[in-house]
Amino acid sequence: MTRWIALLRGVNVGGITVRSADLRDLFRELGFANVSTVLASGNVLFDSEDAADDLKPRIERALGERFRYDAWIVLIDRATLERIAAAFPFERADEQFTPYVVFGSDPALLRDLADAAGVPDPAVESVVLGDGALYWRVVKGRTIDSPVGKLLAKGKYRTTTTNRNLRTVEKLLAA
Repeated sequence: MTRWIALLRGVNVGGITVRSADLRDLFRELGFANVSTVLASGNVLFDSEDAADDLKPRIERALGERFRYDAWIVLIDRATLERIAAAFPFERADEQFTPYVVFGSDPALLRDLADAAGVPDPAVESVVLGDGALYWRVVKGRTIDSPVGKLLAKGKYRTTTTNRNLRTVEKLLAA
C-alpha cells in the first residue's frame, strides 16, 4: 500500500470552492483508505495499491464531475515528498522571503519552467531545479507579481504544476 498525496490546483480560489469534508468524501467513495485533508488548499492524503498512472486520471475525472471544474492534480507518493522537502536548497525560515516548492506532473515542463525563469534577480526571487520539483523563494508579498509567479500563471504550466509553501509541505509530511 502506498501513501499518496494529491495536490489540487486552483481550488478555493477564483470561484472554485471545494470543502475539505466533501473532498474527503469523494476520495473515500473512490475506494481509497486512510483519507485525510490538510488545510483548505486542496491537499489530500490517502492510501492505495493502484499506480500513479491509473490514479491521476481517475481522480481528475471524479473531481471534475463532482465539483464541476477542469480538475488538475499533481500526484506524489509520501517518500518522494519527503525527499523533495529534505532537498530544499534555501533557508527554511526567512523573514524576507517565502519558501515554495513547485510540483509538476511533467518533468520536461518543470525543466522548461526553470529555463524560462533564467537567473532571476536574487533581491526578488531565486529558483533551483531539483529532482521532481522546482524550488522557489520570493520576497514576501510578491508571489503573484514576481517574474516566476507570472510564469506559473501561464496556461502552459497551469495544467501540470502547482506550488505549495514549504510550511504546507512540512504539514503534509507530519499528517
